Amino acid sequence: MKFTDGYWQLRAGMARLRPAEVESVEAGERELTVFAPAKRIDRRGDTLNQPVFTVTFSSPARGVIGVRIAHHLGGLPARPSYRLNTDDEHAVKVEVGPAEARLTSGELSAIISLDGPWDVRFEQDGRPLTNSGARSIGLITDQDGRHFLHEQLALGVGETIYGLGERFGPLVKNGQIVDTWNADGGTSSEQAYKNVPFYLSSKGYGVLVDTPANVSFELGSEVTSRNQFSVEGQELSYYVFAGPTPKDVLHRYTALIGRPARVPAWSLGLWLSTSFTTDYSEETTSAFVDGMAERDLPLSVFHFDCFWMRQFHWCDFVWDPVAFPDPEGMLRRLKDRGLRISLWINPYIAQRSILFEEGRRLGYLLKRPDGSVWQWDMWQAGMAIVDFTNPDATAWYRSKLQTLIDLGVDCFKTDFGERIPTDVAWYDGSDPQRMHNYYAHLYNEAVFGLLEENRGEGEAVLYARSATAGGQQFPVHWGGDCESTFEAMAESLRGGLSLAASGFGYWSHDIGGFEGTPDSAIFKRWVPFGLLSSHSRLHGSSSYRVPWAFDEEAVDVLRKFTKLKMSLMPYLMTAAAEAHRDGVPMMRPMVLEFPDDPAVAYLDRQYMLGPDLLVAPVMSSTGEVSFYLPAGTWTDLLSGEQFTGPRWVHQTHGFDSLPVLVREGAVIPIGAVDDRPEYNWSDNVELRWFAPTEGQTTLARLPGAVIELNLRDGSPQTRVIEGSCENYTVNLVAR
Repeated sequence: MKFTDGYWQLRAGMARLRPAEVESVEAGERELTVFAPAKRIDRRGDTLNQPVFTVTFSSPARGVIGVRIAHHLGGLPARPSYRLNTDDEHAVKVEVGPAEARLTSGELSAIISLDGPWDVRFEQDGRPLTNSGARSIGLITDQDGRHFLHEQLALGVGETIYGLGERFGPLVKNGQIVDTWNADGGTSSEQAYKNVPFYLSSKGYGVLVDTPANVSFELGSEVTSRNQFSVEGQELSYYVFAGPTPKDVLHRYTALIGRPARVPAWSLGLWLSTSFTTDYSEETTSAFVDGMAERDLPLSVFHFDCFWMRQFHWCDFVWDPVAFPDPEGMLRRLKDRGLRISLWINPYIAQRSILFEEGRRLGYLLKRPDGSVWQWDMWQAGMAIVDFTNPDATAWYRSKLQTLIDLGVDCFKTDFGERIPTDVAWYDGSDPQRMHNYYAHLYNEAVFGLLEENRGEGEAVLYARSATAGGQQFPVHWGGDCESTFEAMAESLRGGLSLAASGFGYWSHDIGGFEGTPDSAIFKRWVPFGLLSSHSRLHGSSSYRVPWAFDEEAVDVLRKFTKLKMSLMPYLMTAAAEAHRDGVPMMRPMVLEFPDDPAVAYLDRQYMLGPDLLVAPVMSSTGEVSFYLPAGTWTDLLSGEQFTGPRWVHQTHGFDSLPVLVREGAVIPIGAVDDRPEYNWSDNVELRWFAPTEGQTTLARLPGAVIELNLRDGSPQTRVIEGSCENYTVNLVAR
């Protein structure tokens, strides 16, 4: 939201107050409170009729500093708010001197100037990160009497900004205007399903604005040298996270807001869907499963989309008796074939659903201020929304899903949750503006928690579309409704990389695109991208996504890359464990792995899959692709061809290939099985050591084992230093 007309003037109808100086400081044991009047105080009379900003500095965890800027403090407690994993035991140092006050947490300090204009500097071990200057904080009053607080943190020369949720525009957010308001806007607009008020800086720090309400970001777009963020109201709180690397920032951020949960190995296998509005029945699904098996296409999960229920009845969680007369028997037959079962759901109850009257009578549906049920006709006729702020409503909703779990369902696609109205009254009195985004969190938490109770920790998984900060605790998330074009393929990847920079560990997308029917070239190019993502799903809107619907070559391409992914399970599950343990995503923007290489800052058509695999999806019918290699020796995993970076490479690939490069010195474990994701990843594993140097020592990390490798006189020497690993072999590649 812009408040200025150019650099010097305010927009018409707006007035602004700023902190002019520090009048006094109160030092607590673990916090600093600064009182800053809106003009200089030269004599006692200046204190009359004078607004004062109260700015409090504290630390919820080591290397994290919180800032709370307030005008009036008499407001009611805001609900809901993010649940933070604070640490009240870590050391915080508070110092007040004649010229400055300082709060230090670990390596991070906030330094407040006590003389002259308002100035706050954030430093890590003496290294400047960013600052709030004399023109940074403002209390705006508009012509309608609304109040907004803004902060502006300095944006340095060459500094690039990432994150803010799953955004489909340019990966680097400099120059953009971003409003964090969840919307069902597809992947071709500035709207986003997953809005996260957190950004990551290439300078090695991060910023979280602590509210699920709308935050308006002006990222070098109102003042070109500052990142501005503003909220409506009398208070604004944010946290600054220390680095020094982007990975360190994500480690601290996800420790505070919540780490990605562990995901089951089977979820990394191939998912096949009925698609959305296609005609399907048990006969159709059986034909799909048979077709995959006959063509030696490994399949892990079968997904039933919306029309497993009757039309106009979503959601009543009752199988369509015509299409699926024996759901229990059908699910048993599918599970006998080794498949997991996924069902589409959403949190909306159509008026025709048998649950509508029950939910209305029990008071479980979202209400208008006058007590009537909130309804509209978008999506489903007369639909209402489950009020997850009511614990009884949550238990009621979960009980309906429990029936399906008891039937054999393994997971749910938790669709929707974005279009949450604000002209409503929540059961627990939550602020409707704050609940708009936070609803997705409660919805996914309710379903994920139920699955975890039934399946156990590490065995629960969703396919979720909407989220806000902290939503990474309930994986997996997919990229929403994209077109079946190369352009949509590129925008989907940008969205996934932005989400990864926002603390989400896993991400997926619809192979071939959702809207429309891809031509065979688009489908075959999308398949490798899909299988070299953390999670892989064949899904569409009005047409099927079985590969033989395109051509026989599509079958071969899908087989090759599905089997490749299955053989990479030891590597992928190690990367998944890192996402859970450290908050570092499986799919990574290049800047996460190579923060000191300025050439990677804007790269959004390639990514790192785990720490060592560089993937550059081919997004052209001709097979042409250009990608950048940072310094070092890189080896193509598929062809063995070797390159020396830093350099750009331009290639042309067939449908059965794409650039997958392994960084120098990396050890990639290749599993002995390629037809399923669940097997003993440490047994008979092949350790491919790429371009090692004489005398090099490195660690090969596997699920359940760590092996030390040493290259001496051209031969690898090995030692299992953690866990158990049997019958492994070591092969030197492109040494």
